[in-house]
Amino acid sequence: MQILDNQTILLAFVVVIGLAVLLQAILLLIIFITLRKSASFIREEAENLHSSLMPVLFDTRDVLASSRETLASAQEFLTNAQGFLTRVSPKIEATAGDLAEITHGLRTQVAQMQSSAMEIMDDVQGQSNRLNHMVTGLLDTVDRAGSFVTNVVSRPVQQVSSILRMVKAIVESLRGPSTQRR
Repeated sequence: MQILDNQTILLAFVVVIGLAVLLQAILLLIIFITLRKSASFIREEAENLHSSLMPVLFDTRDVLASSRETLASAQEFLTNAQGFLTRVSPKIEATAGDLAEITHGLRTQVAQMQSSAMEIMDDVQGQSNRLNHMVTGLLDTVDRAGSFVTNVVSRPVQQVSSILRMVKAIVESLRGPSTQRR
């Protein structure tokens, strides 16, 4: 085995430190290249984002400007509407009161018309019952008169008819028996 002296140990340290520095330099180079690629990629993405966001930002500014105008006109409309409602609300209340009175009056008139219609219907029904009794009585009287006339006329006609049959029978019997047989 060899005896390690100071120089050898120093040389070994210098070689190890040189290798460590070389390894560190290579790692730093790799990190630098990676960071450079990342920076260019980030720059491209930022440019893409910038190019896609700028139209949106401009459109948003336009929308905000038109929204402000719309809000101002809406606020003006609400102010006008509030003034209109302030002016018109007493008239609406008065109209509602008038409508309530008209409705009450109409209900009263409808109730009166219903009671009048019921009275008229009762009177009409009474008159129709009375007329029914009168017509029934008249028809019964006409029927009795017809029966009486029938009896008065038919009895003498029957009697006359009986007399005529009797005369016929007598005449035929006097004529002779040969005509009867035929």
